Amino acid sequence: MTALIRLAGVGKDYGNIRALEDVSLEVHPGEITCVLGDNGAGKSTLIKIIAGLHRHDAGTFEIEGEEVRLGSPRDALDRGIATVYQDLAVVPLMPVWRNFFLGSEPTRGRGPFKRLDVAAMRETTRTELARMGIELHDVDQPIGTLSGGQRQCVAIARAVHFGAKILVLDEPTAALGVKQSGVVLKYVAAARDAGLGVVLITHNPHHAYLVGDRFVLLKRGAMAGSHAKADIGLDELTRQMAGGSELEQLSHELERAPAPDLAAREPDGGPGKPDDDA
Repeated sequence: MTALIRLAGVGKDYGNIRALEDVSLEVHPGEITCVLGDNGAGKSTLIKIIAGLHRHDAGTFEIEGEEVRLGSPRDALDRGIATVYQDLAVVPLMPVWRNFFLGSEPTRGRGPFKRLDVAAMRETTRTELARMGIELHDVDQPIGTLSGGQRQCVAIARAVHFGAKILVLDEPTAALGVKQSGVVLKYVAAARDAGLGVVLITHNPHHAYLVGDRFVLLKRGAMAGSHAKADIGLDELTRQMAGGSELEQLSHELERAPAPDLAAREPDGGPGKPDDDA
């Protein structure tokens, strides 16, 4: 089966700084590929390459078997790649339906009588959210009144509606509590079940392991591992992401030295007792 996205040996330099080196991954329809790494691991640079914000300097980037060099986010969107960033690119004071169609508003009428098709946008938003299992009481409420998890779910539903084949999610659960994170992961899985290929960027191995099919670990801009879910357990994934060997070395360095034996240093008579010759 042809991968929706295939990166092979991809690298990116910013002047004298090498942000990515020899990174490879594949994204298949109906699968979730999780990219894990700590801050500074190169996750943001990888997102920008996939989303068309930056061009790679080394390696190959293929979309459905065709080698590409994306020139802009519009190029990525035209090829079916939708990226949902942490800030979600929403206007808090606008209603949910307005944000759902932001930048892609349907219109009715012609010439000077051309206007937004508000009724169609409201109904489509309500229908698409319900199809993803997202229940909102009122699509006219400002999107800023929704919880962080609900806003993430609206962004996912929007990407699915506009025909995305690949959904890239940038730390969707980073600022959320346990319950809201669970809601978001539920809709990430729903996007996978709808046949999309999903790239989930996260630093939380527990969230990744709940939904992921493949795991790519980054460390200081280079690959630290690539595993299928069947080949690795959660404990080992967590250990590798956290830098298992480095943590083991650090734990040895931080081990408390044994307390000195003070009793061995006291005179034979013990503390507080006069010497026998006194």
